[in-house]
Amino acid sequence: MSMRQKVLLKIKSVELDKVDAPQKVSSYFGENTFNMKAMQKHISKNTFAAFKTWISEGRTITLEQANEIANAMKDWAISKGASYYTHWFQPMTGLTAEKHDSFISITGPGKVIEKFSGNKLIQGEPDASSFPSGGIRATFEARGYTAWDPSSPAFIIESKLGKTLCIPTIFISYHGEALDKKLPLLRSDEALNKAALSLLKLFGHKDIKKVFSTCGPEQEYFLIDKNYYNLRQDMVMTGRTLVGAPSPKGQQLEDQYFGTIKERVVNFMFEVAEEAYKLGIPLMTRHNEVAPHQYEFAPIFEESNLAADHNQLLMELMKKIALRHDMVCLLHEKPFAGINGSGKHLNWSLSDDKGNNLLNPGQTPEDNLQFLALLAAVLRAVYLHADLLRASVAMAGNEHRLGANEAPPAIISVFLGQQLTEILNMIEKGVKSKVSKNDIMDLGIGRLPKFNKDTTDRNRTSPFAFTGAKFEFRAVGSSQNISTPIAVVNTIIAESLDYVAEKIKKASSGKDFNTAVLKVISEIAKETKDIRFEGNNYAEAWIKEAKKRSLPNMAATYEALEALTKEKNIALFEKYKVFSKEELIARYHIWIHMYNLTLEIEANTLKEMVNASVVPAGYRYEKLLARTLQELVALKKTAGLALDAGALKDKKEHLIEVVSKIYYVRRNALEMDKLLAKAQKTNDEKRAELYFKELKPLMEHIRKHVDQLECVVPDDAWELPKYREMLFIK
Repeated sequence: MSMRQKVLLKIKSVELDKVDAPQKVSSYFGENTFNMKAMQKHISKNTFAAFKTWISEGRTITLEQANEIANAMKDWAISKGASYYTHWFQPMTGLTAEKHDSFISITGPGKVIEKFSGNKLIQGEPDASSFPSGGIRATFEARGYTAWDPSSPAFIIESKLGKTLCIPTIFISYHGEALDKKLPLLRSDEALNKAALSLLKLFGHKDIKKVFSTCGPEQEYFLIDKNYYNLRQDMVMTGRTLVGAPSPKGQQLEDQYFGTIKERVVNFMFEVAEEAYKLGIPLMTRHNEVAPHQYEFAPIFEESNLAADHNQLLMELMKKIALRHDMVCLLHEKPFAGINGSGKHLNWSLSDDKGNNLLNPGQTPEDNLQFLALLAAVLRAVYLHADLLRASVAMAGNEHRLGANEAPPAIISVFLGQQLTEILNMIEKGVKSKVSKNDIMDLGIGRLPKFNKDTTDRNRTSPFAFTGAKFEFRAVGSSQNISTPIAVVNTIIAESLDYVAEKIKKASSGKDFNTAVLKVISEIAKETKDIRFEGNNYAEAWIKEAKKRSLPNMAATYEALEALTKEKNIALFEKYKVFSKEELIARYHIWIHMYNLTLEIEANTLKEMVNASVVPAGYRYEKLLARTLQELVALKKTAGLALDAGALKDKKEHLIEVVSKIYYVRRNALEMDKLLAKAQKTNDEKRAELYFKELKPLMEHIRKHVDQLECVVPDDAWELPKYREMLFIK
């Protein structure tokens, strides 16, 4: 019996204590956050008013007020059981980082008190010299500073033996360059706010003081049993399977999607939700996804900065809580070949301080000029800056997923739906037509009510689709920090809002305003027609059609990231003060380098698995076949055993197949070694190209032969857990 089979016999659900009367979520939602409600209880009215003004209008509080908030935050955290605090930030690794400091301060020999000042709240210096900076600073220069982000509330993270106060912060260099994901997002929201307010004033909204982007990222993930995970070097090292034959049953029956959630999994989901609610993360939906043992959490929309922080926290919670249930949460974009991978569909919209969703068309979208002007701005932004959208989701994991059967291709396009498309066509052609004010869909079933039909059906294949009062950016990877995609979306749309506002001003000078707006929308509708696609983005025909339209199709990460180095894009980000040229070039180098490191880790892990697990199992089977054949031939000669010639030939051919497969695995593994050595002599850009064009196909070739061996080597000799086991756990 193999180690794999022994593990199979031991797998069982974790026994959990039953909760007879769970609390209402409303009774504990956000209890581990120092939110506005908690802050108001602990500080003076004047300081609270000053803090609110800081958040809404950007007028900074005084040091005395910062000291008062810091002291209140410390008292609140200690009352919750916290003894340490940390500035929680998001470096360019895409993960989160923290350095814990105690609240204690020495007051005399053998005496301490708990103390926390406004200075310590506002700024920290965590060293952090080893985080990637892309050349912004040398590694021997340790100065990296954290600065408090008051727009995201501090929170408490619980562990079994203690609690820690986490203060969301930005992370900057000594000279103020952004070394993190959060600061560019905050800058982009400022740019978006300014541009949106200028356009809205043209439509008579002079009372609106703030416009901001809102997001709701749908988080997809896989769960597998921890015992299997520990037996797979590839999953431990890379987060995905580098070898593995498809299971006879995968997702083809579509019996997983929205099916009954297994008890072991739903228990995990309950615990994740409870911990998330304590942190103020508004999880709304949970369900089975398409692939076996693939699932999704989806939150309610929030301001983008908060949504980004909450998504990072959610991913950390999911990984931590899965282990308590003897499972592992896989966030890689393509952990299993041959079945759906995982994305993070980023739902994006615009709201104002009056509570209005600015992408809500209302009852008659063709008459709602403001909505159509905003829609035109989004279309223009995607049309002109599709390369930046693609670059914002470019990473090694997503390279496996984009273009696969369940994900959008690496071609950026926009889906609007039939009704909005017809309206834009009417405006473009100048044809008047009436669209129903109610547009009611009657289901024709007596027990179900009528409901208002959305302005569009949902296109699940489009990378950037209008799905009713929001756009859904479906190309974002499941493991990705969403701050960068949001920052890019915000910036390119801010630029288009400014363009639309300027065009309307010129067109309406001395003319009818409505006519002028329609004229601008018409021009943009014509200009951006090529980016609009209403069909199946998965179809081969679309790839050919996109080529005719001159839409870029950049499957390779290194190709996509080149957008960050283009002068026109650098000028755009510098104009809106989201990224400086140095910050953009740094990110280009960091992400190319991380791509290369990821591929090298995968290749070296594959080599180890081949040499230590696959080939030895193949040799044992090869020996068994050779011995059996030898014995049969000997019996035929010595004992006159009557053997069918076809049967003997079949055994010979099978032995030859196994010997050949092992040979091809070994030969290609040696070629992979030579390629890795060759790559070390090139620069990062050339290395990334070499890895995409040569290393990845070589790894796939090795995988093909390994997977074929897996299907013939005796089950009790194959140590690596198989897809049919990992994807259908108890």
